[in-house]
Amino acid sequence: MNKSPPKSRNAPVGRSPFAVEAAPLPREKFSDPKLTAKGEQRASVPLAKLETLWLNTGTLCNLACATCYIESSPTNDALVYLARDHAQHFLEEAGVFGTREIGFTGGEPFMNPDMLAMLGETLSRGFEALVLTNAMKPMRRHEAALLALRDKYGERLTLRVSLDHHSQPVHEAERGPRSWEPAMDGLRWLSLHGFSIAVAGRLLPEETEVAAREAYAILFELEKIAIDARDPAQLVIFPEMDEDKDIAEISTDCWKILGKSPADVMCNTSRMVVHHKGEFAPRVVACTLIPYAVDFDLGETLREASGPVALNHPHCARFCVLGGASCSA
Repeated sequence: MNKSPPKSRNAPVGRSPFAVEAAPLPREKFSDPKLTAKGEQRASVPLAKLETLWLNTGTLCNLACATCYIESSPTNDALVYLARDHAQHFLEEAGVFGTREIGFTGGEPFMNPDMLAMLGETLSRGFEALVLTNAMKPMRRHEAALLALRDKYGERLTLRVSLDHHSQPVHEAERGPRSWEPAMDGLRWLSLHGFSIAVAGRLLPEETEVAAREAYAILFELEKIAIDARDPAQLVIFPEMDEDKDIAEISTDCWKILGKSPADVMCNTSRMVVHHKGEFAPRVVACTLIPYAVDFDLGETLREASGPVALNHPHCARFCVLGGASCSA
């Protein structure tokens, strides 16, 4: 059972250019945390070390994209703004766990009124900070504060900008009209002022990663943006997700068949804090991709959330295991 967010009335009309092409997901798949639909033992992933703690700042966003896995929009507050006091508690606990990195995601993090305070607290405690942003007006309102943090903490602060495609028409087909130039302007500003930056992009169904990286490289060179498009840490190209489309389930035998291990999966080293609307306090979920599924709600503390995670969701297969992707730096 999911805590389903409301659909945004501001979402773009029309199909996403990045839509997953696949048959509908059979109902019997991902229905049992212990067994696959074929009756095989479902794979699970232990928490080896909490390298990255994600703080979800809330689902409100200045954009309403065609396909947002978390349904962020200007009207969706299914995940309310995370408060500084709540974040502080989790930062203290993360320090005990030896966590290296604190990630901020949303929604658009810079819409949260406590964002700069939480970011400053994170860096002052010695963590690295990774902020996922669209680099538009909400971020630009905080230029002076961001420059001060850059001067004080340097490359321990990284901003990863969502630029869905290297071409304006495709980016705007996903993110809406007039979303390209403000994002590019924000990215240029970050680069010009020497921030540690990265870009998160996506592939069209017929596009290869090699071709996409070459096209991004041309764009970055033209715009004088200091990102090496051939470096997967600086340009992250994510696989697509659609929980309603068919995908193979991951059994314990798949690790050997695929030549992979639980150590390759995001929930082996990360957790995310979310605050559901109507709930008294935030809770910890298994990963950034599945904030609403009850089976992935792991408790009120990081210690409670340190157990293994059953890969009982299509995103586990499509994004993490088969896609080989991770949201962390």
